[in-house]
Amino acid sequence: MPLQQLVEYFNDRLEHEHNAGFRPFILQNHKVEGLFGPIRVGTQLNPIRSNDNQNTIIGHAAQLKVSANQAPILQTTELDNLLDPQKQTHNSSESIINFDRLTRTVHMLNYLPQSHRDELLFLDVDPRHILGVKTDHGVYFEEVIGQCGLQTNNVTIAMTVNGLYSRFYHSLLKGLANYQRRGYRIALKFDYHSLDKSTFDLIVKSSPDFVGLFATDSDKFYELKIKEKLQQLISLSASIDAKTILLNISENKQNQLAQAIGFDLLQAI
Repeated sequence: MPLQQLVEYFNDRLEHEHNAGFRPFILQNHKVEGLFGPIRVGTQLNPIRSNDNQNTIIGHAAQLKVSANQAPILQTTELDNLLDPQKQTHNSSESIINFDRLTRTVHMLNYLPQSHRDELLFLDVDPRHILGVKTDHGVYFEEVIGQCGLQTNNVTIAMTVNGLYSRFYHSLLKGLANYQRRGYRIALKFDYHSLDKSTFDLIVKSSPDFVGLFATDSDKFYELKIKEKLQQLISLSASIDAKTILLNISENKQNQLAQAIGFDLLQAI
């Protein structure tokens, strides 16, 4: 289906779901963008490469590009929500879910021109989205994927977790299991501050396909205590057949750092 036709399909669908003139998707210069209140969102696709052979690309991580929407259109339903205290109590959770779905649809549509390749698309999902959707995680987006002519096993659901979510791990595990049952692959992402017992337990219990670590403050990775945690992360991931990814690494550091630590995959910025 042509990209413009898909854009109109999803605009029609959201307009029907929200029972208002909500048509957020636009196509300009062969790129899809989404409008969400005062902001405009687009896609940057960052390749994920093999550490052993950096000419080998196994997939792309969809990174959100945000710019100002100069003339946001306020719908009647938005005014009603602002004036109704009962509706305001649901706005936060619903807004996160709606924004997450909007951005993932934008990323999927922008990925379509190269989707014929045998690669994966990594899509970030906010943990609050998983906590806000109580059942049937992945159903909504599975319909989007199907309409685009793809399958769920082309898509990796990526979730960034830190210690703030430790008391919600049970609910997150249930949500991730729902995605896995529908054929999605799973990637969990952390920074080195989050590498503790609860994190390692979450990795074992969720059995993700990928475990990512942000290369933030990567100069500290050579410190003995941190290096021991990284080695533990790599060993644990290998024991459950999960590939490790060093995330957001600057190109001038990626070879030296990744080789020294032993990650399977690299995602440069």
